Amino acid sequence: MKNINKIISQDIDQLNLLHSYQDACSNEKFRKYVEKLPIEEEVLIKYTSSLEDAYQEYENCKKCKSLACCKNKIEGYCYTPKKDKKIINFSYIACKWNQIAMQENAYKENLELFDMPIEIKEASLKNVYTDDKSRIPIIKYFKEFINKYQAKENPKGLYLTGSFGSGKTYLIAALLNEMAKKNTQCALVYYPEFLRNLKSSFQTDYKEKFDFIKKTPILLLDDIGAENESNWSRDEVLGPILQYRMQNHLATFFTSNLTLEELETSLATTASGVDKVKARRIIERIKQLTTTMELIAKNRRN
Repeated sequence: MKNINKIISQDIDQLNLLHSYQDACSNEKFRKYVEKLPIEEEVLIKYTSSLEDAYQEYENCKKCKSLACCKNKIEGYCYTPKKDKKIINFSYIACKWNQIAMQENAYKENLELFDMPIEIKEASLKNVYTDDKSRIPIIKYFKEFINKYQAKENPKGLYLTGSFGSGKTYLIAALLNEMAKKNTQCALVYYPEFLRNLKSSFQTDYKEKFDFIKKTPILLLDDIGAENESNWSRDEVLGPILQYRMQNHLATFFTSNLTLEELETSLATTASGVDKVKARRIIERIKQLTTTMELIAKNRRN
């Protein structure tokens, strides 16, 4: 008797599933949606509720014009059925708008920021102000750099000096973002804070941080000369980084409010005294690595 009752109960459940499925299929659009699925009806009838959810998200996607207009439960994803043997698995698949966005932002995986504003990853050459003629030589240099780098000609980086707030960092970041889009690893480092952080990591990940900055294919040391100078930062950090990058032809960029002559004076003077020879060595390495350009422009931070 128990077996008979069990069979009857199973039959009733099967009928209920079938009726639910048939009711859902009274919506012609839903019926056409499930008919296109490469799944047998005997399997489909077990998942009517989930299929209705998937159909609604599919319809939302058909009418969607941008990622910002997404009406689905998870923005940028569509709830999608897929047969797995005798069952259906439902998963969230990135919509076409989300796939486009992910492709456009994939370059950010090639960017490492150290104490730089996250917005710097959005810096773009197409958004560079062109109303200032002082930027034209820099933009021309960028184009030459890109062409030479792609041709594996080991082009020099740039030592960009100039007035406060003139957009030096944004300009270099725009170039490095462009290189990241070409699948080149780049690091943008706010140099004064990097030194402070490096000094406090002697007992932890000092070597890892130091080696990464030293060896990354394209490097920006932002605001060099703004740090508190010491023998350690000059001789044990900056000197070895520049020496390694010079020997291995690694593109290196600098921004600074100081000219090279002013930076040399700053590097020579530490709490331990004045050492012009060691400062001169640093400057010579920078000259080997870079072309010097100046940007004098109005303060765009105001």
